[in-house]
Amino acid sequence: MSQVIGSSITADSAAVTSSAVNSGARLDRLPISRFHWRILWLIAGGAMVDAFDIYLAGGVSAGMAKEGFSTMSQNALFISATFIGMMLGAGFAGFIGDRFGRRVSYQINLLIFGVASLTACFAPNIQVLSLLRFVMGVGLGAELVVAAATLGEFVPPSHRGRWAALLSMIIAAGLPLASWTSYMVIPTLGWRYMFAIAGIAALFIWVLRKKMPESPRWLESVGRHQEAEATLGAIEREVAASKGVLPPVSRVQSLRVEHAPFRALFSRKIWPRFLVAATILITINVTVYGFIIWMPSFFVQQGMTVTKSLGFTTMMTAGAIFGPFVAFLLADRIGRTRGIVASAVVLIALGVAFPFMRAEAIIIAIGFALVSSFYFMVSLGQFGFVPELFPTEFRLRGAGVAGMLGRAVAIGTPFATVFLFKRFGVYGVLAAVITFLCVLIISILALRLETNRTSLEDI
Repeated sequence: MSQVIGSSITADSAAVTSSAVNSGARLDRLPISRFHWRILWLIAGGAMVDAFDIYLAGGVSAGMAKEGFSTMSQNALFISATFIGMMLGAGFAGFIGDRFGRRVSYQINLLIFGVASLTACFAPNIQVLSLLRFVMGVGLGAELVVAAATLGEFVPPSHRGRWAALLSMIIAAGLPLASWTSYMVIPTLGWRYMFAIAGIAALFIWVLRKKMPESPRWLESVGRHQEAEATLGAIEREVAASKGVLPPVSRVQSLRVEHAPFRALFSRKIWPRFLVAATILITINVTVYGFIIWMPSFFVQQGMTVTKSLGFTTMMTAGAIFGPFVAFLLADRIGRTRGIVASAVVLIALGVAFPFMRAEAIIIAIGFALVSSFYFMVSLGQFGFVPELFPTEFRLRGAGVAGMLGRAVAIGTPFATVFLFKRFGVYGVLAAVITFLCVLIISILALRLETNRTSLEDI
């Protein structure tokens, strides 16, 4: 069997011309194997820890306010410091990832986040904590940009949609995990322990990731053909060892790009895609940071205890897992554009109904459905569609700059949320979110581009 496998790989390699490693075609024809699962868990593990830290802000803010460590306005500054860091981190990751590689980018950002999170345990006041939160934000913003783009460069097009949903599902586990942990830890041990948990987990994943391979697509695009061939050959041997003879390579295509200037993002072909990517990420940021993470604080302001509000939120945010699970089942069947538009319409309908609910059971049910629909959209939009819109040579820059715009809007979102909630209650907050969802639907329909089951090089 080993001779047959070796012959297959040799034949495949012979089909590649001297000017092309043919990374895209060779990766696209690989069957899903243990290699892909390992890559998924290494990428998703770090991203889930980052998501855990993002979402702990709601519970920590409520705990700090109850303890007298901060006020609601200072909590808004604390959350905004996260967004400023995430905005810079997204751009930082995009340029570093396209210039020096995906591995360098995701290892730097995870290390930054892990160290800053551990240091935050000892913050003497809200001002120092907000500064450390800014540093954490740099790592947080970078991680989410690199994760989706890197995974998509390894997974074949037939599975890319559902694997983006798998990535989203693992990352989204950070929301109920943060809510559950806040529910258990904050009332008993205090909010500082939340940062310790996140920091230790981040550094653990950082060590595991040191053996993760670089993306062959990126290596070939920057002309590092020997490294691309060596990396790709090792991947093929590993997959063939578990799956047998590999399918033939269907095309020969060089990914080498001599020059990929930043201004290419604003070319006639890419500019509409960039606008849609930015709209998706802006809408996602406004929705999650303008409403979802504020649920504990909303409940506290309406008279609930911290413990009870966190309990409600924990039950409702189970939808953060269910939504990506549904996306996993449907992503490669219905496609990205139809799925994003459908989820936005459902979110609008649920948003309109939510403020009128009074019974606790109905509030939880509607909240669960609302969160599920939102994370369905995140799976197809942020982790699926956005990275697919850009070619390999500036995939991270495109996603990163779009992410910077999303974070830039999110910086003012906590302050706008406080203002709208004080002036109009939850009705005002939801009206703003629904407006952004309507703009998203229009932009998706106007682009008229479907990436489902298509090679990255052919989109």
